[in-house]
Amino acid sequence: MNELQAAPTRDRLLDAAERLFGEHGFAATSLRTVTVAADANVAAVNYHFGSKEGLLRAVVERAMAAVNGERLGLLEELRASGDRQPTVEELVRAFVMTGARLVERSGERGMSVARFLGQVMSEPDPAIRRLFATEVGPAEGQYLDALRAALPQLPAAEVSFRFRAMVGLLGLYQSSALGDLHPGDTAEGVSPGDDAGRLVTFLTAAFHAPPTTDEHTASPG
Repeated sequence: MNELQAAPTRDRLLDAAERLFGEHGFAATSLRTVTVAADANVAAVNYHFGSKEGLLRAVVERAMAAVNGERLGLLEELRASGDRQPTVEELVRAFVMTGARLVERSGERGMSVARFLGQVMSEPDPAIRRLFATEVGPAEGQYLDALRAALPQLPAAEVSFRFRAMVGLLGLYQSSALGDLHPGDTAEGVSPGDDAGRLVTFLTAAFHAPPTTDEHTASPG
C-alpha cells in the first residue's frame, strides 16, 4: 500500500480537492478529477460530503478552523484586557496576523491552503463566495462589530466597506498574489516576511481615514 492509499479516504479527498480547487478553481475542476487524484470514487464523495459543494465546504472549514478559533480567542482577550474598547490597530493586527500566519500554521500544506483560499475568494460564482462567507462569517462578523465600535465617527457602511477591502487584500497576501503584482519590487533590506506588518500599518491608516462624503465622490462638473 502506498502513502496515498494509507491515508483515510476522507482526508485524501480533502487534500486532493484543496490542491485542485486551488490550482484550477472550483468550477473548472470536475469531481472525477478530484476522485482520481484521491484514489477514490464519486460514491465516497457522496458518502462523506454529500456533493461537490459539500466537499468544498469541508475544505474551507478545515482550512479556516484554526484561523477562526485564534481570531475569536484574541478578540476575547482584547475585550477582557481592561475597561476600554480594543483599538483599531489592535483589531487589525489580530485579524491580519492570524491570516498571514496561515501558511506557517498549515506546515507543508501551507501554500496549497493559501492558493485554495485565494481562488475561492475570487471565484466568479457568487454562490461559492457566499459559501466561503458562511464559514468565516461568525468570526469576521465579531471583528466588524468591534471595528464599528472603535470607529464611531464613521458610518457603519463605510466601516463595512473598509473591512471588505481588508479581507480582500489579506486574501491577495495569503495567496502570494499581492507580491506577484510587481515581482521583484521588494524594497532593499525588507524581507517578504515584513509585508504582514506593513499590511497592518497600511490598513490601520485606511480605517482611520476621514469618512467618504458626497462631495468627494461626486463627478466633476
